[in-house]
Parts: sequence; C-alpha cells; structure tokens
Amino acid sequence: MKLVSRPLQAFLSDPFRKHPRALALQDDTIAGSGGAHARIHLSEIAASPVVQRGRVSPRLILDLGNQSFVIIPGIQEAPAKAFAQAVETAWSGYNLAQLSKENGAIASLMTAIEGLKAPARYPAACLVAPAASQAADLDARVLKKLKPAALGEETMARLAPITELARNPEQLRDAAIAAFVDQQLTDWKEFFDTVESMPLTPEQRLSVVVDEDATLVLAGAGSGKTSVITAKAAYLVKAGIRQPHELLLLAFAKDAATEMSERIEARCGVPIMARTFHALAYEIIGTVEGEKPPLAPTATDDKAFLQLIKDILRDIVSRMADIAGTVVGWFAGFFEDIPNAWDYDSAHKWYSEVESRNLRSLKGDTVASFEELMIANWLYLNGIAYEYEPTYEHKLGGTGRRAYTPDFRLTESGVYLEHFGVRKTTRKDGSEELTTAPFIDRDAYLESMAWKRQVHAEHETILIETYSWENEDGRLLEALAEKVAPHVTHRPRPALEIYDSVTSLGVVDGFTSLIATFLRHFKNGGYHLDDCETKAATLKMGKRGEAFLKIFGAVYREYQDRLGERIDFEDMVNRATALVESGRYDSPFRHILVDEFQDISTGRARLIQALKNQHAEASIFAVGDDWQSIYRFAGSDIHIMRDFGREFGGVFAAHSGVHRTVDLGRTFRSVDKIALAARRFVLCNPAQITKTVVPAGEAEHPAIRIAWTRRESGDQVLNETLKALAAEPAPPGRKATVLLLGRYRFIEPDMHNLRRRHSNLTITFKTIHASKGLEADHVILLGADSARMGFPSMIVDDPLLALVSPEAEPFANAEERRVMYVAMTRARSTVTILASEARPSTFVTELMKDPAYDVATPREAQERTHTCGQCGGRLLFLPGGEGPGWYRCEHIKHCGNRMPPCPACGTGLPVRKEPKGEKICGECEAVQEPCPECTDGWLVERKGRYGTFLGCVRFPDCTGKSKKERQVGKRTSGELDAGKRQRPLGKPGRR
Repeated sequence: MKLVSRPLQAFLSDPFRKHPRALALQDDTIAGSGGAHARIHLSEIAASPVVQRGRVSPRLILDLGNQSFVIIPGIQEAPAKAFAQAVETAWSGYNLAQLSKENGAIASLMTAIEGLKAPARYPAACLVAPAASQAADLDARVLKKLKPAALGEETMARLAPITELARNPEQLRDAAIAAFVDQQLTDWKEFFDTVESMPLTPEQRLSVVVDEDATLVLAGAGSGKTSVITAKAAYLVKAGIRQPHELLLLAFAKDAATEMSERIEARCGVPIMARTFHALAYEIIGTVEGEKPPLAPTATDDKAFLQLIKDILRDIVSRMADIAGTVVGWFAGFFEDIPNAWDYDSAHKWYSEVESRNLRSLKGDTVASFEELMIANWLYLNGIAYEYEPTYEHKLGGTGRRAYTPDFRLTESGVYLEHFGVRKTTRKDGSEELTTAPFIDRDAYLESMAWKRQVHAEHETILIETYSWENEDGRLLEALAEKVAPHVTHRPRPALEIYDSVTSLGVVDGFTSLIATFLRHFKNGGYHLDDCETKAATLKMGKRGEAFLKIFGAVYREYQDRLGERIDFEDMVNRATALVESGRYDSPFRHILVDEFQDISTGRARLIQALKNQHAEASIFAVGDDWQSIYRFAGSDIHIMRDFGREFGGVFAAHSGVHRTVDLGRTFRSVDKIALAARRFVLCNPAQITKTVVPAGEAEHPAIRIAWTRRESGDQVLNETLKALAAEPAPPGRKATVLLLGRYRFIEPDMHNLRRRHSNLTITFKTIHASKGLEADHVILLGADSARMGFPSMIVDDPLLALVSPEAEPFANAEERRVMYVAMTRARSTVTILASEARPSTFVTELMKDPAYDVATPREAQERTHTCGQCGGRLLFLPGGEGPGWYRCEHIKHCGNRMPPCPACGTGLPVRKEPKGEKICGECEAVQEPCPECTDGWLVERKGRYGTFLGCVRFPDCTGKSKKERQVGKRTSGELDAGKRQRPLGKPGRR
C-alpha cells in the first residue's frame, strides 16, 4: 500500500522538501521517497500513526520516539486514514508476533513475579535484579510498543504484572520484603524465643530475617550484638538457606572468634568455625601458595611492636646523622607551629593553650612559654648547663615583691637570661615602641623589665636578654647564640644521648605510637611516600610534615628490612586479597558475617569485597557500632562503616549502594541517665550515625557524677568514691562490681591496696580500649584532666594521620569522644568521673555545663568556684590542713593569683556586688570593704612601720589601701595610698 502527497499542496506545506513525498508499506517496513528517512522498520514506530489537518492540507505523522517524527504533507484525508489504518494493523500484528516469540520469557517472569508474592527467600537485590532487568528489557523492546486495543483486555491484564515489575520494581520488591519478613517472624517465633537464654527483641528478630546484599546492624553498647550474629548463623543453616561451609564468620580478636564458634554450634548443632581476619588471610595464602610464610613476632604483640619502633628510631639516630638531627629537632619542638600570644584576647585562653601543650624541655623542666621552651632546648642541645627559674642570688628586701626568679641562670658562668615577651612596632613618626600581648598590662610589664635590669646593674650580675620580636623575625636562637657566646663553651650533646634522655622522660612514647599508627595505615592502604609528600604539601603541613615523613621513611625502610621473609598482619591481608582478586583463590563463601564492623580497616574491607565479588548472590551481614569506633591507631577507618552502602551495597533498578540497616536500639546494660546522656554526648559529632537508644531501666537520681581531685588528694578521692559506692545497695547474691578506667595504662592505681581496703566490692582496672565488651555495676573514670596525655588525649588525633587516611574527621576530638562514650556505657548504674579541679578536661566541662546531661557536681564546686580577676580563669577553693584554706587560680604557674577566704566564715569568697560595689560573701553574706586597686581583693587591717592601716588582702601582689581619710597610727590611709605601687608583671602570660 502506498500514500502519495499532492505536488502543489506538498510544495506549499514543505517548500524545502524536508519531508518525504510518498510512503509505501511493504511487509515489516515503510519505504519513503525523499526526506530524511528512506526506510522505517515497524519496530521503530513508537505510537499509532496520526492524520492531522493542516492550514493547507492534511498530513500523516509517524512517531518514532525520542522526539523523532516522519511527516508526509499535502495528502488527501481519506487515503491518509486508510494508509494509517494499514500501518497500525501491520504494526500491531508485528508486535503481536514479537510478543509470541517472548512466550518463554513471559512465562519465566510470571513465575518469578508469582514467587515474589510469597517469597521463600528474602527478596534481596541480587535475587530480584535479574527478573527486574529482564522485565525492563521486555517492556522496552515489546510491551511499550503494543496497543492495548489491538491485544485485548485479557492479554493486557496478563502482562500487567510484568509491566509493573518493569516500571515500579522497587515498590514490588518492597512489598515482597514486607511479606517475607512478616511470614518469617511468625514461622520462626519459637526459634527466636529460645535461641538465646532470653527471647530476642523485635529489633534482633528483624535483623536475623533481613538478608539484603549488604545488611548493617547498628548494635549500640549492651544491645546484644553477639546474640544477633549467633542467631543469624543458626537461622541461615536451620532454614536451609546456606550450608555450614558457605558461611564465613569473621571477628577481630581470637577470643571473640572462639566464643562465637562455640555459641553457634550450641545453637544449631553444627560446627561452624569463626575466624579472625588474619587467620582467614593466612589460610587463603596457604591454600594457594602451598605453605604459609613465617609471621613476624611483633604482629601479635602490640607492646613488642611499639618497642621495635622505638628500637629502630634509636638505631637510626645512632647511624644516620641527617635523620638523627631531624629526630632531635622533633623532640626539641623545632618543627612545631608555635601559637602566638598576640592572637589571644584573654590571659585565661592563652594560659589554657600553654598548659594543654605540656611544655617540657629536653632536660625535663616544665617551662612557662613556647619561646622559653625553644631557649631551654637550645641550651640543652648545645651542652650549656642551666637552671630554670632559680632564686636570684642576692636578697632583695623591702621591694614588696615576691622572690625574684629570673628565667635562666647559666651555671658555668653565673650569667642570667631573661626572655621578655615584647615585640616592636613602628609609630607614625618612624620611631619604635615595644608592645605586649593584648591581655598584658604593657606599662606594668615594661616597668618590670626596667626593675629587673636595675637589680642586675645594682648587684653587678650579668643579664642577657632575648625578646619575642626576635622569634617573630625568625632569629631567636641565632640571636641567643650570639649573646651567650662570650660567656659559655658550646659542647653539643650527641644525638644518641639526647634520644636516650627523652626516652627516659617518656617523651618518645607518644611519637612511637604516632609512627606505629602511621605505619599500619600506610601499609594497609597501599600508600607510597611520594603520595604522602604530595598530600602534605596540598594540606600545607609545612616543616612539621616534611620532618615527620623524613623520619618515617627511614623507619619504614628499616622495618621492612628487619621483616625479611616474615610478614606482618598488613602484609598478610594484602597478599590474601590479591590472591582472591586475581581468581587464584576460589571462595566457597556465600554469606559473610562480620562482628565489630566499626573496627574495619581499608585492607580488610578490600578482602571482604573481593570475596563477595566472586559470587553474584554473596551477602554481607555486618554488626557494629560506629559510636564505638576507637581503634584508628590499629588501622580502623570509620568512614567504611559510614559509607557502608557505597562500599558493599548491591545494584537494583539503576540504583547502586542498595543495602539495609537495622537499628537494635534497646540496651540491656545502662540505665536511662547513662544511656541517653552517652547518646547525646556522642551525637554532638554530626558525622555519627543517629541511632535509637532504649535504656535498660530508669534511675531516680543522677547516674553520672563528677568528683574533683587535686595533686595531693587523688588517692583520697578515689577511696572516698569507692566507699560511697560500697554503701549503695548491692545486686542480689553478689558483690557490686566496679570498673576503674584510664585512658592510659600508667594511670592504674595500687589495685592490691584498693581491693584490701574495699573488700566488699569487686574492683578491676582496664584501659578504656581494653574494656570494650565489658560491663560493671559502677564505672570510675580516672584522670579526666586537660593535658597532653589526659582525656581527651591530645596525641591521638594528630593531623599527620590524614596523610594515610581516606578522609580526616573534621570534628575536634572525634575519636576521643567515642572513647568517652565507650567508657560511659560500660556502666549499669553509675559513672563517676575523677577530674582535676584545677584542669578538668573539656569533656568534663561540657557535661557540667549542659543541664540535659543531669550530672551530679560537687556542691562546693558550684559554690566555691569563682572567676579570677587577674586572668579570667577560675578561682578554686583549696581546704587547709589544720587552718583555713584559700582560693587559688587554676593557672597556678602562670597567673598565681591567691585569695584568702571570707574572714567571717572561713570558706566563702566575698565577691563584688553592684551597684554599690560591696564585697559580699556568697556563703555567709558578710560584707567587706572592696580594694580600690584590684577587682578581687578587699581591705583588711594591717600593721606597718607607721602603725595599722587598711590594705588589700592580696598584698604583696596588690598594694591597694583605703582612700578614706581615716586615722591609722601616725599617718592617714590617704597618705599611705600616695606611696602604693602595683606589683610589676613577670614574663608574658605569667607572674
């Protein structure tokens, strides 16, 4: 059949002959003469032909889909409609014929769809995807092109499930999942009731029957994760889903693997061996290569591994002069970015920064400033003997000052050295003036400098001066060398002597841990030094990054040389992964169950992926808690769990990363005031996965308590805390258990003495990392202080680790916050945190400030903590031995502000009350006359050379006197006031 356009009408409608002038239908094709489409197959037509009336004449339109059309203009309507009907009949007939060719595929799809109504297995993405893909292909090739009217209602109804699967596969799979889960929960109720000693919770049951390509079970602290993984393995075997040899159970610790194997065999009656990752890797290597390479002794002993790194460092220092200089410079702090006092707007903030760094010199002195640390270390490195802050050799009576202690005294020559925290600025007239940090009283400081110079001049002692402006110019040490040269003999210490000295001081330990962590990450991730150097430059790590990589490169090469033919765990996992990825190892595993998934590392994740990728239907079932990811130092990478779907998920309906997450939620351990507070605390980091927490019970009183410690009272406070816990009701039939936790092992108290004194308690000590998985009635957290090796520790989140990590965690103290969460959630009933009253950790401060945590704070901490008027820090009350106590600034070394208590009650502190400015005690409300010179002090009666007078209680730090005209002895207080003098400030940021 043929349709031809009329010449004149076609010309008027299409003068440029874009469209054909004739169409001829023959068999399965339509031939066109002229235009773009010379030949059109019926399979190309997307819709029924349309005859459309135009302004000049009718035209016929063939829709080819994707906005492509064939148009023949200038035709007569009747022949056009006849041609269109013929084309539609041929088109429908062609598609019906094509449909008949798909009878086998249609039957197969109908069987698959019918199976989804009452699935025998969980409709995982990998199981449903083939049918969904087949349906989508059939729909695109055939079904979408069929005209319902030509096929009839019965045929279209028969095909409807296939088109539904093709066009809404996710909806159909979700319905199938819901049906399967509901049925399994009913059918296996008795199993879930009896598989463990207690019936499984609804969340645990759901996690067992859910069986996606990748399933992540979020198991919070005390939520019964071991029960879930045990029940999952037993269910898979008993339900006939897997044979025992098709299951791979992975744990991180040998003990955990053994326990898991025993529990599963007891539950399902079939031996299923759980393995550690390293045991699996070793097994894979032995299977493929025929023998297992020898394992390095340090691979199984973290303590030995750290000692090896320390020994390698020492060996490098003794043999490689270039590296030795860098190592010594590292410990001397020459590569650190020194904070600038001029960037701080308050003395309190600056003192807190200085104290957090633990400024300890190579000699072992704790110094007061970063620049003093540079000076002290330079003197030590060059063999110049010195005393730090010695008492000046001449008595300075009648000055109204504290004893004069210069910064340094060079013992060989007796020369004194003062470092002054002043910088130079240029005035508008071109002259220079000295400036101090914003929080320093410039005039008083300059007066102090002048007084010190005068003292040395009067007593004919030699004074050398250094300045902050020299450090600003980058020549502090150069200037120091020039100034001391005439007075001392340089005897540079050998690098090995320095290394041994700092080792004895414990300074090397933190650096050793950093190198060990870096090394594990480095090998685990397959990094190269060039990659790290490039990344360090990109991240602008400067000279510190360069120095570290220089040292690490030497350590790594020596470490690899010492390994020889032996392998460590990183080598083991990497080699096994390569064997699986290459196909040399044929995996029998179809279900991979992983415990403690939050501890996964990059290398272990690659091994799991390689095993899963060998079989299309292989599944990953991971149980873990990202809130308890605390093993970054051992190579774990929290981002793998956070990106679980992207890392391990399947593909379905054009979506990748398909996975299922189940939140166990319910905790069987901690009461609400611990469980919910711990949840709130860890979720301050928005990167943590949000989880529901259902506490084990309710507490009537605050369950988290703060107890203050002081340098001399730590043992006493611990004993008092234990005594108080012993007085609380014990669990039926046993002693109450108390778990003492420390961030580091060195904080462990005398356990023998504690157990002897508190025999009615069961007391143990663990580091927080070693306590994972443990629980106790009560937890006592020791040493929650603000210090480099306090808690949070300031050495674990070193920015250098970003060089061997896929992504750094931007949240401050991210991992340490999780360590705190682990510590808190070991407790059933109470958590007591022992913290330095003078230097509490940021975590303690955070818990105390937010009422939502409902933390019990010592009453005296609330009533007897005041703001220091000198630096803005805290004034803390320190009880006296037999006499009255006193108030002392938390920044004892830098500020040194001390105040006596209220003379009326002996414990409170008079504070200024507006608008009268009176000093009123917070405890007894006694009124004191305020000092006219300082914000903290008040006036008391004193005796002087001329009789009694009213002077500040802070004398000699403040020499304020009453301005009132009042007869006091032979002179008035007004006359005395005229001669008063404020005590000059010492070095910048301290007195």
